[in-house]
Amino acid sequence: MKKGFLIFITFFCITSAQSQVLISLIFGDKLNSEFLEFGLEGGVNFSTISNMGSSATNPGFNLGFYFDLRSRKNPAWMINTGVIVKSPMGAQDIPVYSLNDANLDNTFAGGSVNREIRYFNVPILIKYQFKNNIYVKAGPQFGLLAKAFDQFKNEINNDDVIYKKNIRDQIHVIDAGLAFGTGYHLNVGNGLNFTIQYYYGLVTVMKGDGPNNQFNRSWYITAGIPIGKGKAAQKRAEEKAEMNKVILPEDEKNKP
Repeated sequence: MKKGFLIFITFFCITSAQSQVLISLIFGDKLNSEFLEFGLEGGVNFSTISNMGSSATNPGFNLGFYFDLRSRKNPAWMINTGVIVKSPMGAQDIPVYSLNDANLDNTFAGGSVNREIRYFNVPILIKYQFKNNIYVKAGPQFGLLAKAFDQFKNEINNDDVIYKKNIRDQIHVIDAGLAFGTGYHLNVGNGLNFTIQYYYGLVTVMKGDGPNNQFNRSWYITAGIPIGKGKAAQKRAEEKAEMNKVILPEDEKNKP
């Protein structure tokens, strides 16, 4: 468990460091202000599809960006939104079904199927941060379908045989549900934050004649890094100091 956690942190830090350089060059400190925090967020997620019988959890990596828009009246309240660009959902070890091809059916008989569905997800959550820096958040999340496929797998003569079937036309293009989570915002540096979040889908996964009782479910474990927050804070401090400077009269300046 400890080894897996260290691998996750290493992967996230490398990926985030590269992305931070790119985004910083493009946006600089323009997306951060006293009441707006912009950053990168990524981690791991563990997804399932409800009512699929003997299916197993589908693990994957997620990556995106976030915005925290703070209330001017009470900064403890904010709207947490953004886009989860990479967020695979689905399930593993689905029972093999017919591909309507005798050769393929014989090849994968006794094997397994992993279903992966990829969305661009947009959460729109109400977030409250307590004085001890622990926060809670909840609200709707919407997904736009990008890709969907079933990966058939079997082992024949000690070799893995794999076949991918595109099932995008069988999946609803729009997904929607509820997300809620909790986390901790560090005061160290520019404010790294860690979140555990759960997504409860409310739109059936399959369309047409597909099952009407299957929904996306997913746990997210993520870390977020603000981009340009420190530079933005320094800039605001310099502007405030400039405004507070006392301009001496000319006769005072000329005194020895």
